[in-house]
Amino acid sequence: MYNMLLKRICWVFSFLIFAAAAIQAQPTIEEGKSLFSANCAACHNKNMKDRLTGPALAGLEDRWADYPRADLYKWIRASQTMVSEGHPRATELWNEWKPTIMNNFPGLTDDQIESIILYINDVANAKPIVDTGAGAGADTASKGSNNMWLFAGLALILALLAFAMMRIIDNLANITRVQAGEAPVTRTLAQVLSTKGAIAFLVFALTLIFGYKTVDNATNMGRQQNYQPEQPIAFSHQIHAGVNKIDCQYCHDAARRSKHSMIPGTNTCMNCHAAVKKGTITGTSEITKIYASIGFDPITGQYISDYENWTEKQIEDLYKKWIGQEYMSANSLTAMNDAGRSIVQVEWDGIVKSLKNDSNGKIQGPIEWVRIHNLPDHVYFNHAQHVSVGKLECQKCHGLVEEMEEVYQYSTLGMGWCINCHRETEVKFADNDYYKQYERYHQELKDGKRTKVTVADIGGLECQKCHY
Repeated sequence: MYNMLLKRICWVFSFLIFAAAAIQAQPTIEEGKSLFSANCAACHNKNMKDRLTGPALAGLEDRWADYPRADLYKWIRASQTMVSEGHPRATELWNEWKPTIMNNFPGLTDDQIESIILYINDVANAKPIVDTGAGAGADTASKGSNNMWLFAGLALILALLAFAMMRIIDNLANITRVQAGEAPVTRTLAQVLSTKGAIAFLVFALTLIFGYKTVDNATNMGRQQNYQPEQPIAFSHQIHAGVNKIDCQYCHDAARRSKHSMIPGTNTCMNCHAAVKKGTITGTSEITKIYASIGFDPITGQYISDYENWTEKQIEDLYKKWIGQEYMSANSLTAMNDAGRSIVQVEWDGIVKSLKNDSNGKIQGPIEWVRIHNLPDHVYFNHAQHVSVGKLECQKCHGLVEEMEEVYQYSTLGMGWCINCHRETEVKFADNDYYKQYERYHQELKDGKRTKVTVADIGGLECQKCHY
């Protein structure tokens, strides 16, 4: 009797453990999005349809359909190994993209790769989304909806576990009754669920679930990884920092000498755009926003005196003339779009919509860029300390900005992320006067007792360094 009962207990627990593992390990689009951002987004276009450093990923499964699924997994984990082995598809890709070598990802499991593929297919097959103003909130709601299924599954497992435990307790009690010469008692499900033990277990389960949710939400509060707001001007970092090789610190020059990197003023833009008057992609529409903001007449090449007192009609007449005169033929000035409005008027309306911000209600004035990276007020971060002293590249925190058409928050910027960086990052002691005071470390490096000094070694994990 006891052996049979023990077997039943082991079977129930094994089933519950495997069920929980199955729910947790199942590939999901949400997990794929996170994995893609962390491993793939630096080289592959996030719209999945255009080339970047690497090929467009839309249709990935179709291109590998003639080979076993395991070959695709192996390609992602160790591409050059497959090339050296002469795999036909791997060789074909290498001949097309060499000498660009794909990074190896040996740590990705089959399920994680499937999650990435799910995300790729979801983005590639997605229909255009009409902006309803939901913004980041809609994305958060979608994530919350996906998590609901996980919590529902865990709740079901806990309920089954509670019922199984009640049945085990009843069987043990009946064994005792039979041995004492009493008749066994059989309780209904309602009676089992109304016992103190069942109620206590239910309270415990609810406390556990809601406690987890509370901690999880508190941990993610204020974090906005992958946040990509629409900006008033379609500024392409890929064109400026990538194609034209403009150094990050030319525009964000405060990063090397200040706590903040600073958004560049419009006069910085004008250093180039006084001469470059037409965008390679957007034509006159986006650069004209710069001119209208600062008061630059692109026809005469001069700044407008007393521009702050100009009326909207004066401004409109000038820049409409500029748009038509310089970059449209005489016939196109009267051309109409599908809505029966002139092309010049449509372009001007877009400029007004972007510049007439809430702060002053006027076209003249600073361009109100939308901030992307924003640490909480209780966190101290100094750009100059990391850029000038630590000699870190901007890409360490911001990702490969030179490959981003539209910038987004690449890193989590969470406390754990910063701590891991401090533990792993080697301090550059050589030819750096800032670290002369660490004489002991310099001597240990010289004597071979130490191979490197990390940020953690010089106090990078002390609470007051970041929290004040």
